[in-house]
Amino acid sequence: MQKKKSIWKEVLFYFFVCLFVGIIVLPFFWQFLTSVKPLSEISAIPAKWIPSSVHGQFYVNVFEKHPFAKYLLNSLIVATATTVLSILIGASAAYALARLRFKGKKIMLMAILSISMFPTIATLSPIYLLLKQLKLLNKYAGLVIPYITFALPLAIWLLTNFFSQLPKGFEEAASIDGCSRARIFFQIMLPLIKPAIFSVGLIVFINAWNEYIYALTFMTDDMMRTVPVGIALFPSNYELPWGDMAAASVVVTVPLIILVLIFQRKIIAGLTTGGVKE
Repeated sequence: MQKKKSIWKEVLFYFFVCLFVGIIVLPFFWQFLTSVKPLSEISAIPAKWIPSSVHGQFYVNVFEKHPFAKYLLNSLIVATATTVLSILIGASAAYALARLRFKGKKIMLMAILSISMFPTIATLSPIYLLLKQLKLLNKYAGLVIPYITFALPLAIWLLTNFFSQLPKGFEEAASIDGCSRARIFFQIMLPLIKPAIFSVGLIVFINAWNEYIYALTFMTDDMMRTVPVGIALFPSNYELPWGDMAAASVVVTVPLIILVLIFQRKIIAGLTTGGVKE
């Protein structure tokens, strides 16, 4: 009886895992099928899962009818700059909050976390007016600075947890050997939290890559638009190019999937390390 129960539990577990994965993968799979279907089959009723023929004309249209390569470059520059600066600033602040003793540390942590709770739409107007006065609209800095503002609280909060779990013996031994605080931070502490840096960096990169509202508001020049805004503006007054939009969404999603697959071990190591107290 116990063996039967354990077998049924295992069967149910894998069933729900497969169901969960299927629900997640289904929209992307449908987008991919739409991107390779003939135009006549995209809006067919009933819907056809398997296309009668496979072609890549929609992928060609994405780059010929629109400056999509420029959109990709803009998103890559903005997301990369946001990630690098957020990690550098966030790691320094997190190390100070985790290791240094000063009054108001908990209040500061709560204040940092509360910044990320502000709804995006509530901050849109004041940030727009500020960027307009600084003449940063339609410039990469006009997106990177707001993105860092909302990426830093997440980076600081998560990295503070990782730094606080590292044994103090590393710092004490380095101090005895004559290492300065800066050298301890860059040469000892940062290498120890590499998995956490990869995890936080990927989260920040994906959020910056997919952000829409700020990019739509601050980048009105077509050649400065990012990928989400560019795809959203594919439709015209007389045309709704589902095939082009599906192909563009596949092109945008594939790099993120590749990043996750390449760094999956470090990401999992970073997430699991942060949840264990020694």
